[in-house]
Parts: sequence; C-alpha cells; structure tokens
Amino acid sequence: MRHRPLHVALSAFADECAWQLSEDTADGAEVPFEIVESRGARRDTPLYCYRPLTETFIRDRVGVLERLPSYPAAARALAALDGVDDYLRAQAEPRVPAAPRERADLALCVFISRVFSEATEFVITPERFDRAYRELEDALLDGRAESVVVAPLLGLRLHSAEVPLGQGLSLIRGEELQDAPAEAVWPGAAQEPCVLACLTLVDDPGAPAPLSEAAVRFRRILTALRLYDPVRVTLGPVAWARSGAGPWAIGGLGTGGRPSGVITIAEEAEDELRAFCNLIARRTPRAGELAWALRRYELGCERPSALEALTDHLLGLRALLEPEGSQSGRLAGRVAALCATPEERLALTERVAHAISMERAIVAGLAPIDGGVEKLLAEVAGHLRALLRDVLCGHLDSDLRCVADQLLAEPTAAA
Repeated sequence: MRHRPLHVALSAFADECAWQLSEDTADGAEVPFEIVESRGARRDTPLYCYRPLTETFIRDRVGVLERLPSYPAAARALAALDGVDDYLRAQAEPRVPAAPRERADLALCVFISRVFSEATEFVITPERFDRAYRELEDALLDGRAESVVVAPLLGLRLHSAEVPLGQGLSLIRGEELQDAPAEAVWPGAAQEPCVLACLTLVDDPGAPAPLSEAAVRFRRILTALRLYDPVRVTLGPVAWARSGAGPWAIGGLGTGGRPSGVITIAEEAEDELRAFCNLIARRTPRAGELAWALRRYELGCERPSALEALTDHLLGLRALLEPEGSQSGRLAGRVAALCATPEERLALTERVAHAISMERAIVAGLAPIDGGVEKLLAEVAGHLRALLRDVLCGHLDSDLRCVADQLLAEPTAAA
C-alpha cells in the first residue's frame, strides 16, 4: 500500500459494495453463468463447467452502488490521480472516457468487479481485496514517486483512526501512522499522541513542491476547523515531508498559537466535518473584505495575547460591518442586529461598545489584564466566527452591513 488515502477510500467502498451485493442476492437476484468447455483426461472427451459472470452482475447494479455513502469519496480519490486511463487499458476496457470523473466512475466499477472476480458470494477477504488493489495501484503509480507530508493539529481528537477528507488529505491519529516522526506525534510536552494532518501526493514535475502544497492545504483545513467549532485548534509550526521510503525532512509552515480546549470528532460527525471542510475550501475568498476579515480572525486565534487578539477580531468585524470607518459608531449596533434577538440587542450593543472602549485602552497601553478581557474576547470572537461561517456557508448575504441596517429598520417600519 503506497497511497494511504486511496486505500482507505476504496476499502470502505468495497465493504459497502459487499454488503449491498449480498443483500441483492439474498433478495433473489442471481449471478448469471456461462458454460465453459474444457478438456478432461481423455482429450476426446469434453468437460463443461459453469463460470459466474460477476462483472455483468455488478455492472447491472452500477446505479445502486453509486448511491452508497462511500462512493463519492472513492470516486474523488481516483479522479484526483493520474494513471486511471492506464488502469482501464490494462483491464482491456474498450472505451476510456476523457473526463477524469467519468474515468474514475468506470474504474470503480472495474475495480469492484476485480475484487469479486468469479465469486458467487460477495464476501470481502484480504486476499481478494489486496489482489485487486495491487493491480490498481501498480497502474496508477508505476514510475511515479509518492510524497507524504504530516503536521500536528493541536486541540483535535478523533474517535476513528483516520478521517479521509479527499484529494489525498486525511486527519489521522498520530499513533496510527506507521513510521510517523516522533516529534510530530508527540510535539513539545503533549500528554497524548496528536492528530496529524496528512497529505499524500503523487509527484508531478510541474506541480508545486509537496511541502508548499501541504502548507496551503493544511491552512485551509485549519481555517475550516476554526469555523466548525468555537474551540481554538492550532497547527504546529513545522511539517515533516518525505518521498517514497526516504528520510523525513522538516520544513516551516508559518503558523502558531496555542490551542484552547479540544474538539472531539465522533464517528457520526465525520461526514458533516468532511462536507464542511470541502465547502469552506471551495468558498473561501482570496481577496476582498471577507478574506481580510477571515485573516484577522485567524490572526486573533494565533495571538499569544488576549489583548492583541481582541483588536484583531474587532478589525475583522469592522471590515464586514463598518465600511464608513470607526468614527461612525455603527459597529456595535450592527453586530447586535445580526447576532442577537430584538430583546437582547441593547445588552449586546453595550457589550460590543465596551469592547471598543477596551480597544482604545489597549492602543494607549492602559488596558487591564484580567479575566474580564478573556471573557470579552471569547464573546467578540464568537460573533465574528458566526458571521464568517454563515456567509461562507451561504446562510447570510455577504453584504452584512446592508442586512444589519435592514434588521435595525424593521421596528421603525412596523411602527
């Protein structure tokens, strides 16, 4: 097994296919047979045997198999790799689709047919799966080197050994990754093994360096995790990369900060997390007010000082809600309009106004360092996180200022 994410995705899909095909045969579906002639001990005496047409049986049920929960992840894992066309030609497929996703769909059908080749019972055995998987992986990776990059995620705990996120990216419990660097699994004074962000790539001469690609992909996952839950997850400052069976090399990621709390991802929450991470990766803007506010939010999450973090989060809120500038004095009311019920708006307006006055004291170097700052920071950060999340998920219009002003005008209009 050279490509771990692909192996995980196809193993899950094969297990679900075995269950589905067994259900079909239990309900009365029959695997067709063909009669094959062979020669016995006496060459002039023909013998006949029945060969199950498993491939025909499976292809007739492609529509059902495509609706299995594990199918999308398996198809995405294949579509992201080169060499699928080589695999299809090696399996004597008469037609190789041009589109990557169509090639992946056909390759999955061929792969499952190979797993259960000439079988009359749809039971997964290690021998069957490993044989079919080696055929596929050899065709995909022949002559290509594979790189793996890992980095510790602090403040995250998994129930499962691994949560594949797609396109070679996974979250893995550190103790489950064979030969992982000890410094990555047990960073600093960690009391338990860390969860690792793990990116597996097939080397392409025209692609960015694996460590550079991983830095971007890991940062997107960190952004999604910070929006997914109020717990402050952080990414270790360095990553480890290796090609093939070579030694691990260390490289910087440019991240920092301290975790605050722990997110535990239960097995039943994995699909939700996977979908959320993919959505945020697709919809995160690269420029504009929303991108700037998101960056201020993340900088605030990484500040060692609560006072500095508070100023970052207020700057993020201003980018979204106060284009007129801080002198307009409208930020507190607009935050309250979007983040509180009408009955609670006055109280929230006063809290945000207090945060703004605290900001002035921070700039002047007069702010007290006490528990009240931490509580105020958590409240302001929570409102900024909620607004960013709702806009990126499509629950709120990106013109938050206009939305807030409309909400503030509603009571007047009703009167």
